[in-house]
Amino acid sequence: MISIPHKTKQFLILLIKVLIVVGAFYFIYNQLANNDKLDWQKFIVLFRKNQSISGILFLLLLSVLNRYFEILKWQNLVQHIHKITVSESTKQVLAALTAGLFTPNGVGEYAGKALFFKKTETKKVIFLNLICNGIQMVVTIIFGIFGLLYFNTQFHIITSKTVLILFGICFLLFVIVFFSKKIDIKGYSIEKLIQKINEIPKNIHQRNIVLGICRYLVFSHQYYFLFLAFDVDLPYFTLMAAIASVYFLASSLPTFQFLDFAVKGSVAIYFFGILGVNEWIVVFISTLMWFLNVVIPVVIGSYYVLNFKTKEIA
Repeated sequence: MISIPHKTKQFLILLIKVLIVVGAFYFIYNQLANNDKLDWQKFIVLFRKNQSISGILFLLLLSVLNRYFEILKWQNLVQHIHKITVSESTKQVLAALTAGLFTPNGVGEYAGKALFFKKTETKKVIFLNLICNGIQMVVTIIFGIFGLLYFNTQFHIITSKTVLILFGICFLLFVIVFFSKKIDIKGYSIEKLIQKINEIPKNIHQRNIVLGICRYLVFSHQYYFLFLAFDVDLPYFTLMAAIASVYFLASSLPTFQFLDFAVKGSVAIYFFGILGVNEWIVVFISTLMWFLNVVIPVVIGSYYVLNFKTKEIA
């Protein structure tokens, strides 16, 4: 095995950290500066008309709460290995978010968090991060299905027959998974995964579910309040059903974190177009959601990446 000199190793780690941060900032700038669908003049006019310090602070508070619930989720799950403080959890979550910005579906986030733990704990950390993200996905799916059904009753996007077919396919997939749970592929099976999940105490799972629901309610309502700020006057349940549908469908598509607003924006344009909302408003709100909930945390996370100490991976 090739041994790398200590100084060379330090230089390579510094180079990787700088590349991660520079890459993150480049992707952020590129998306904000070169998106021809963003009409900044219209935004400035509307902002001057409706500007409110309390409104801006409220939206920023929701962004803080969004990440705070994610930080609490991670702290809660990691206690299965050993207890960490909220400060340590913040550092791990934000640094991992920065590292995962330009990887497919935030895969880099898994590696980013694992670097804060011993090598012997890597598999456990990756598994816990899978649980952390998994419960958020489940919550999004549940709210999304109800949102789609409600939205469909109002606007009849798909027929009742199509809905039954979709439920039939979902039921068939469930049956297939149930009867194939004992099938072992290279030492892995659904049954073993369930056993691993059951090894985590119930109180940790329960807290994880509650925090996941809280986080969902925060960012979905942040989306809702942004529509109100842009003078979109629609019934609460109709707007929330559209938001739930957008998050459900967008989260099922493979994407990169730095393209997150583009994917959600594309799906949102379809749903809110049905509601008669102007396309530029939908694009701007999707971009603002991305800026508030990804860009700002990544900027903070960049500090943790640059100050990451190699001794933390010992």
